[in-house]
Amino acid sequence: MSNKHGNLSINSDNIFPIIKKWLYSDHDIFYRELISNGCDAITKLKKLDLMGEYELPQDFEPKIQILVNPEEKTLKFIDNGLGMTAEEVEEYINQIAFSGATDFLEKYKDKASEEQIIGHFGLGFYSAFMVADEVHIDSLSYQKDAVPVHWECDGGTEFDMTDGSKATVGTEITLYLNEDCLEFANEYRAREVIEKYCSFMPTPIFLNKENAETEYETIPAEEVTEKDTVVETIIEEAKFEEKEKEDGTKEQVEVSPRTEKAKIIKRPVALNDTHPLWTKHPNDCTDEEYKTFYRKVFQDYKEPLFWIHLNMDYPFNLKGILYFPKINTEYDSIEGIIKLYNNQVFIADNIKEVIPEFLMLLKGVIDCPDLPLNVSRSALQNDGFVQKISDYITKKVADKLSGMCKTDKEAYEKYWDDISPFIKFGCLKDEKFCDKMNDYILFKNLDDKYLTLPECLKTEEEKSGNAAENTDASESADASQQEEASNSEDTSEEAAEEKDTRKPVYYVTDVQQQGQYINMFKEQGMDAVILDHNIDTSFITQLERRNEKIKFVRIDADLTESLKEEVSEEELKEAKDALTETFRKALGNENLKVSVEKLKNADISSVITLSEEGRRMQDMMKMYGMAGMDPSMFGGDQTLILNANNILVKYILEHKDSQHVPVFCEQLYDLAMLSNHPLPTDAMSKFVARSNKIMMLLADIQ
Repeated sequence: MSNKHGNLSINSDNIFPIIKKWLYSDHDIFYRELISNGCDAITKLKKLDLMGEYELPQDFEPKIQILVNPEEKTLKFIDNGLGMTAEEVEEYINQIAFSGATDFLEKYKDKASEEQIIGHFGLGFYSAFMVADEVHIDSLSYQKDAVPVHWECDGGTEFDMTDGSKATVGTEITLYLNEDCLEFANEYRAREVIEKYCSFMPTPIFLNKENAETEYETIPAEEVTEKDTVVETIIEEAKFEEKEKEDGTKEQVEVSPRTEKAKIIKRPVALNDTHPLWTKHPNDCTDEEYKTFYRKVFQDYKEPLFWIHLNMDYPFNLKGILYFPKINTEYDSIEGIIKLYNNQVFIADNIKEVIPEFLMLLKGVIDCPDLPLNVSRSALQNDGFVQKISDYITKKVADKLSGMCKTDKEAYEKYWDDISPFIKFGCLKDEKFCDKMNDYILFKNLDDKYLTLPECLKTEEEKSGNAAENTDASESADASQQEEASNSEDTSEEAAEEKDTRKPVYYVTDVQQQGQYINMFKEQGMDAVILDHNIDTSFITQLERRNEKIKFVRIDADLTESLKEEVSEEELKEAKDALTETFRKALGNENLKVSVEKLKNADISSVITLSEEGRRMQDMMKMYGMAGMDPSMFGGDQTLILNANNILVKYILEHKDSQHVPVFCEQLYDLAMLSNHPLPTDAMSKFVARSNKIMMLLADIQ
């Protein structure tokens, strides 16, 4: 081949400034692109061997070598793939954006092929000019009688191509780094970047410092192979010690046997795992392998709870492993990471088009060769196909969780507290996921038993049924009156329509804080579920919207009829009026809402209730930084309920003019508040001072 000087076939003279500044978001990505090209070249050569169009040497070992030379400010990428002829360099290098991988696949599309070709674009090679002032290529094609070719370009639109001197099949690319990018010739920096992008590429990758002193290692002689270069054989003779026997005589006893070791040139160790766990069939993977892979990839030494191995060939190729890590209870502290690969080539973390948002709370890897990537391999082109992949991943996660709940509920319950924020977040973000998980969401009740939503409702129905049996007689006695009422012009039908007929599911947000209410419930054989995560307010609101026959009610939102004695309002009206006036005066609050009931537990003096709607509004206000606003603006006013059966309440009612009554009123109010939520700092200080005062009064009485 005669020397050739020419112009690169491009549409714009500004292509290199574009490549250097805009084509790739991260400059270190050139490592990935050049190594990927080497993997492609090796994969192609192996395919040609499989198809009988080329015969690989018996000792062929596919590999990619990276040589760093900080003194010369160069980087070399060497592969033993199929190489290029001058014509191919002309076609694939000099004509920017012509994809060699695409052309190769087209040529052999009808032949048997199992391995994928990484390259899709043809611009990967030119990423080298992001960091190099000059790039050289030396290549020798696998083709018979091929002439080696040398190509060089200084980053402009001109190149020089001549016959080369390369003696082995493959390609060597040399980068002469610019002054701003000398870090990439540092061995440790190079290792860091390769491990970031190339940890699982399908061809072994080796990194060395060019012209470095030879390193050696010593191994047992029996472990030496034909590939090892033995520098020295080291023999350690057996060692003996003289020991005295029982009869007093002495003998020589061997304490270490004779050993033979070999000093060899240090074996190269690949930086990557060419057969990552996700490429294997789930049946061929052990639990320990899954855990080891998790520790290696995510540097997380807490064992994952469990994992899902994705393995799909149709209608698209997708493999991966999603891990459910042990997470903190606070939602905002959950940090996951999903690594996206394309044919074992790292693309990016947490690409939202492929990974549903709620799955980004997990840790895992997903490899999808069919992804429609753009030219930089780091983002996705708009494609409905991507949505199908996202939907599939969501479905597989839901199938795994629901299947676990059905077949191994004990394990599912064991994981529930850790995974519930993730599942609830998923239900809020993805309707299809919520549809699949609706009946497999667990609620822990007051006895630490886990119930699904259908089981919660069934429990409530059973309790309601028992209560209904006790009232059958009275209902039948009033049947004629009810029939007469139904025929009247009264608005009872309208009232029935307005009545909330949804089935309540009572819940607790703080077991310690709401202990008084929990005890009241337990005394009456009632149950509640524990919802103590800050995602739960939004979650139960969505559940109510999707399950119109239920409503969630916190146990201190109101006092259910089961906790009260049956008594008419007229019977308590006088007490209510008197106590309302007394408490409003003592507390200096004319807007205080007071209710008087006869609770079955006479030991309870007072409780605070806040409507469910008002409480959720308060939660929303806190979420949006409006905690200081008056909740009563949104109907969130509190009600002080006094127990007419309690001796202290009776005392206040009978001695409302006593000098001690204001102190007792304040104390009962604060006690009710404390059983509902913590007191503000000033109120707590007053409560403590008042408690001391009451004890002093008691001491004087005694």
